[in-house]
Amino acid sequence: MQPDTTSMTQPHLQQQQQERRPHVAVLAFPFSSHAASLLTVIRHLASAAPASTAVFSFFSTHKSNRSLFPIPPQPTTSTITTTTTTTTTTTTTTTTSSSSSSAFNMIKAYDVTDGVPEGYVFHGKPQEDIGLFMRAAPEGFRKAMEAAAVDSGKRITCVVADAFFWFAEEIAAELRVPWVAFWTSGPSSLAAHLYTDLLRNKLHITDGIAGLGDERLNDFIPGMSNKMRLKDLPEGVLFGNLESPFSHMLLRMGRSFPRATAVALNSFEELDLSLTQHLKSHHIPTLLSIGPLNLLHLQLHGTHNLVAGAPRGSDEYGCLPWLDNQKPAPASVAYISFGSVTVPPRSELVAIAEALEASGVPFIWSLKEEVWDHGLPDGFLGRTREQGMLVPWAPQVDILSHGAVGAFVTHCGWSSLLEGIAGGVPMICRPFFGDQRLNGRMIGDVLGIGLTVEGGAITKEGLVRSLGMILNGDEGKRMREIVRHLRLQAGKALSPTGSSTGNFNKLLQVITTGAPPC
Repeated sequence: MQPDTTSMTQPHLQQQQQERRPHVAVLAFPFSSHAASLLTVIRHLASAAPASTAVFSFFSTHKSNRSLFPIPPQPTTSTITTTTTTTTTTTTTTTTSSSSSSAFNMIKAYDVTDGVPEGYVFHGKPQEDIGLFMRAAPEGFRKAMEAAAVDSGKRITCVVADAFFWFAEEIAAELRVPWVAFWTSGPSSLAAHLYTDLLRNKLHITDGIAGLGDERLNDFIPGMSNKMRLKDLPEGVLFGNLESPFSHMLLRMGRSFPRATAVALNSFEELDLSLTQHLKSHHIPTLLSIGPLNLLHLQLHGTHNLVAGAPRGSDEYGCLPWLDNQKPAPASVAYISFGSVTVPPRSELVAIAEALEASGVPFIWSLKEEVWDHGLPDGFLGRTREQGMLVPWAPQVDILSHGAVGAFVTHCGWSSLLEGIAGGVPMICRPFFGDQRLNGRMIGDVLGIGLTVEGGAITKEGLVRSLGMILNGDEGKRMREIVRHLRLQAGKALSPTGSSTGNFNKLLQVITTGAPPC
């Protein structure tokens, strides 16, 4: 017998509709650009989903949420207390929305503990803050998700988590809901972690790859380019401290990928088609390339400046007006940035400065202000005042899209690689850690859209030579043709019938209906 809905009151109907709305829990990794990338995806999903369809609870640390949301979170009435072996940490659940975006009105931000005990003194160990956070994260996220369910009056119906959070699989299983892992990088680094056990077993690796560094990865990972070598792998796969908490996290993450309802990544299938097809056909059928996220954001919002995580007043140092006054044809400006985490050693900072002066190339250099005084040659700022700009932060997406920019000196972070492609700018690669070596190899040797720093460290002579080749040589012209073709491919992937658009719609299906993508 069908229920008699005619006797239901309007408030009762509204309550039933509210209870049926999907409630997506979003678990963000609060370091580097991970949380900003994930929030960008969630904003797109919120924009694509009708306002009555879904709500999103976004979980990150207080510091991370403050940097991501345009209005500082205000405390709700619920307070969470989590206990670790070293301390009891009180975490206030907070919510945020923005009247400037209907998508943001569907997203609430909740703070979780950063895991740092009160009064803790950092010892300067590598990834110390990450280790503290990860130890507290599983319980911290569980408690915050419970509070969000109470706060919204809606049970969690889907978990979308940074791929680093292998424990998200357990949380989703406890709730009996789908779990989507979000990988911020590309398919080659994903494959490296997926194949870690196989690589270690076949190579009998327990402590490093002495004598094996030049072995080709495609001998072990089908679909991988034959230009990729074992020594290009991220730390924690075959070398580095394999017993560190971070390495164990990566290992568990790689093992969990095939069990996810879906794995979304910031890429487009055509960029690495052979490897993507292999991963989908043999390991992760629901691998969804939904990028490049920076172009998706531009397509949906019509501006670069709404990218999640971009500071307010996004060109406060006047980079873009300065670029407007530079020579646009041929593109003459070099843009230098090594991301938000890495600062090169002083010897390389000096080499960059000397190369810029010696070459006379106009430049914008984004470099943390605290290293200007002790990291650069005396008088550099004064001598190059008319030649270029040294700024603490720069609107990278807008700069790389400007017609005057002809070269990008980069650390080869995956987002930077995609932003360089989206801008049609050849790159000079100086990788430091993580997936950056694989990305640099892809830029230089696989795609042919850049140069890799000779000898692994920037020198004055090497950078002068590389800038000359890209800005003035035939090699640079060839690179620009290739990267512009890739830019067109990226745009096509985001067209109404493109691969990324199709994958994005599959992801939307998962989070709104709970059904696996078909």
